[in-house]
Amino acid sequence: MDRDAQPCFMSDHEGFCGSIKNSAQDFVVTELDVQGRPVTSSVRPEEPTKVTSTEVRQWSRKAALDEGTAGVTTVVQNGDGVLGQQGFDLNVILGSSVNEALEEFASRTVACIEEQKEDTEMALGTFPDKQVRASVHRAVRHNHPCLMTVTQRAEIRVRVDPDFRELSQLVSEEEAEDFFRFIDAKVPGSVFTFLPDDSKEHRTSVHHFISRRFGKLVETKSFTEQDETAITVRLREKGHQGKKGRRKRSASDCEEQAETYAGFTLKKENLETLEAISYMAAVLGVLPSDFSYAGIKDKRAITYQSMVVKKISAERLLEKASEFERRGMQLSNIHPVSEPLRLGRLQGNHFDLIIRDLKPHGKCSSSDLEVLVKEAVENVKAQGFVNYYGPQRFGNSQTIQADQVGLALLKEDMVTAVRLFLSPEETEDLQNNAKRHFLHTGNAKESLLLMPAYKARERLMLRALHRYGSGQEGCGRAWLSLPHGMRVFYLHAYCSRLWNEAASYRLNKLPHWPVQGDLVCTRPQRDTSATEEPDTAQVHVVTHAEEKDNAFSLKQVVLPMPGNSVKYPENVLGKWYQDRLVQDSLSACRFRITSLKLNVPGCYRPLLAYPHDVTYSLHVKEEPQVTGPSPPHSTASLTLSFDLDSSCYATVCLREIMKCEP
Repeated sequence: MDRDAQPCFMSDHEGFCGSIKNSAQDFVVTELDVQGRPVTSSVRPEEPTKVTSTEVRQWSRKAALDEGTAGVTTVVQNGDGVLGQQGFDLNVILGSSVNEALEEFASRTVACIEEQKEDTEMALGTFPDKQVRASVHRAVRHNHPCLMTVTQRAEIRVRVDPDFRELSQLVSEEEAEDFFRFIDAKVPGSVFTFLPDDSKEHRTSVHHFISRRFGKLVETKSFTEQDETAITVRLREKGHQGKKGRRKRSASDCEEQAETYAGFTLKKENLETLEAISYMAAVLGVLPSDFSYAGIKDKRAITYQSMVVKKISAERLLEKASEFERRGMQLSNIHPVSEPLRLGRLQGNHFDLIIRDLKPHGKCSSSDLEVLVKEAVENVKAQGFVNYYGPQRFGNSQTIQADQVGLALLKEDMVTAVRLFLSPEETEDLQNNAKRHFLHTGNAKESLLLMPAYKARERLMLRALHRYGSGQEGCGRAWLSLPHGMRVFYLHAYCSRLWNEAASYRLNKLPHWPVQGDLVCTRPQRDTSATEEPDTAQVHVVTHAEEKDNAFSLKQVVLPMPGNSVKYPENVLGKWYQDRLVQDSLSACRFRITSLKLNVPGCYRPLLAYPHDVTYSLHVKEEPQVTGPSPPHSTASLTLSFDLDSSCYATVCLREIMKCEP
């Protein structure tokens, strides 16, 4: 399907004509957080965890008072002490059932160490709050030193620690446990002493192990007292510690280091999300990449969304809030947070829309509007709509769209990608004149002087081109000058274009029910960020028997957005994907551009989407004619409110309702 092909519809009602976005007030978008609450709510979003950050801090304060740990001679400095059992109640942190399972897993793990059996893993659950994750890491390590903890997208998993396994072959299990508690406590100046050991060869093995694994963190010496020789381990001063000496399993310790983050709700009007970020970054003196958000919102609208900025305190953000209002932005609900937002970390969006100048299609009269509207809305509530990516996904340019830039990047043709990025519109204004000047002269310095200050992306690009040149390497460096989110946007635009074409091909060429070779999602899933690894385990290939038994419904069918970690349908649609990539000379594409630090694993997107909590009201207004005895003229408008899941587009839903481009 080419870019101008007609979209598919899921229902056959008549529909109606109308106009949207006559003003920003006609299109209001409010982000819904992961709990489904609007971000405009006065109630600050709660983290969906079993414990709160306040409780974590209380545990840390309690733990700092406990200095008793077997095998450790504690030297307290600056009031700090060894973290002890009092602050690490896993029944509180994990819940009794998970803790019991963990106890059983740890017991089996010890047996595996003794018997040299193959390692296994256990999942403890998902912990979105960074402070809570840090507390889980510390508590598990303290209670079960034989285990190491790892984080995979906020999920914490445990498995046997290879360092513990190695040390437990040299010393007793109890000594190994006490040693690792000592290492994890990291109390400056503290000392750990192993049991006396008369074998110099054995002591040498222990020295070598500790030096190899923790040499940058600790120093070891053998001391003889009363004819008994023992190894003493002392924690180095902080200035002498290096990265290589840190215990591998405590890589999560970087999460424990305090970083300043401020969360807020951004209201913007007639502004792109990335444009708003660029302006705020300039005012605050930080990089655009220091801002994180759950999703990009419409430009021609009033939108409310959550954001987090790094390196800026809530107090400073509050001081600068008045400056943002001059650019059509308002900040509210400003508060300190513990971590940045992740793309896709939202349940969806709520829309409050007004469609004006309603008219029926074809032969229907205006008196039929009420029936037409009711039939259209109720049909879409029941049957859904094709989950196309909306026009916002491809940028606002009328000449060059973002997917064309993305295609050039995937081909690693940096020069073409830059020229497409800087292609001007036909209008005469400052930014387009600056772009036109660059394409005609190649002079990045002069073009930079012409480019308006608020066009942050273009200025970053031109500044880099001036510095590094406009050849292949220089253009690559120019792309690297843009924040990661801006760079990957163009790759996603191309992949989204292919997804749209694939959806139309699937519905035009195959029946409207799951057939053999289709991919279906076996449990509900949201369309996650295409930068995350897709959960292929949830995706199932429909068999011939399942097709005959009608085992699945069309609402369970998913299509892959191209990437390097997805599987494709095993029917004619899979062949279509192959042929389509060949058409764009991407048959060997790895969807990874190492030079630009870009990776597109792909994702699975439901073929159909459904609006939730739909309300609507038709308003007809009689307007008298200004001249003549003609009957009054009536105008109709429709107010429409609904929720959509994340990454679903209101304009696409409206197209299904109205049966035309809104």
